[in-house]
Amino acid sequence: MLLPTTYVQEQLRTVINRNTGTSGRRTTTVVEGKKQELLLRRSGSSAAMQRSPVYKPPFTLGDIKKAIPPHCFHRSVIKSFSYLLHDLAIAAGLLYFALVGIPALPSILRLVAWPLYWAAQGSVLTGVWVIGHECGHHAFSDYLLLDNLVGLVLHSALLTPFFSWKYSHRRHHANTGSMEKDEVYVAKKKSALPWYTPYVFGNPVGRLVYIALQLTLAWPLYLAFNLSGQPYPRLVTCHYDPYSPLFSDQERVQVLVSDAAILAVLLALHRLTAAYGLWWVVRVYGVPVMIVGALFVLITYLHHTHRALPHYDSSEWEWLRGSLATVDRDYGVLNRVLHNVTDTHVLHHLFPSMPHYHAMEATRAARPVLGEYYKFDRTPIIEATWREAKECMYVEPRERDGIYWYNNKF
Repeated sequence: MLLPTTYVQEQLRTVINRNTGTSGRRTTTVVEGKKQELLLRRSGSSAAMQRSPVYKPPFTLGDIKKAIPPHCFHRSVIKSFSYLLHDLAIAAGLLYFALVGIPALPSILRLVAWPLYWAAQGSVLTGVWVIGHECGHHAFSDYLLLDNLVGLVLHSALLTPFFSWKYSHRRHHANTGSMEKDEVYVAKKKSALPWYTPYVFGNPVGRLVYIALQLTLAWPLYLAFNLSGQPYPRLVTCHYDPYSPLFSDQERVQVLVSDAAILAVLLALHRLTAAYGLWWVVRVYGVPVMIVGALFVLITYLHHTHRALPHYDSSEWEWLRGSLATVDRDYGVLNRVLHNVTDTHVLHHLFPSMPHYHAMEATRAARPVLGEYYKFDRTPIIEATWREAKECMYVEPRERDGIYWYNNKF
């Protein structure tokens, strides 16, 4: 049975008003965070669909940090490498299964085994990608050089230009929710949409085609042409171009390092193709890497696309309100496989250098402070993807100039 939304709201307000700043009450804060999580789970998606507050929060970033146990901000080289080695061991086991186990199966079973391998390996490698993402935020260790080296190796192996993405992604974190300066998933006004938009999104077939293209082509097109990114006064904005407006003069050398690493991986794939054939490389490596891109696009799209989230122009935007304009999602068993990048994204935007293995505890501790500013939507991912593609096409101001909301009406 679902709790009434008003009751849930009252519980959230009650929790907000409690003092969370002293260490003597930290245990109480964590307990209240767990109670709040239970309330949100019982309320289903009704609370998540209510618009997030847009007025200045009654708390500061410092207030949130005080509510979080200090050890959550500590980075451990040993612990970080343990998660990485765990993922790599599973990936190696799956690769062995693909190279030795699947060929030994009867032909009919191979038709089932390959998709299972692709799904499993793609999910595990997305977890590896997430650890590389942490390296880009200096959340892997206390040593920047080590983080850059590990991130460069992991992301390059998955055909992601590490430094190029690191710098554009950092600008996204610095400008989240800004209509003018955010780097990705920039909400469009109705006047900026092409004429054919209602015909594409206004029918199920068009939406299905859009979702399929988004999951397969959006990531490479974003890297190559900045698709869905902030528009720049240039014909082509490319993550592989060191002179792209995405990068400063100090960043261009590292962009070239990323390019060189990607070329080295492509050369290795070329030699594997010459030795074993194209189809061998595609089924063993290519399809799992495509799934990594699809999962990454899906996760980031659903984190920043929701009708309950505000978008701000320059007259209203400020960093804390913009950083809170995101939503956590529930991917079931994949939450753990993906190192909880899925259900701790709000916390990640507030403290991006916090390692993933502390993010769940920190989120529970921060929830009583965040209150109604925290959004968690438990809608099943397939249903949520379809709903957002239908309802989140363009934004319009409502009640207050400078603050925009998604609106699905043409």
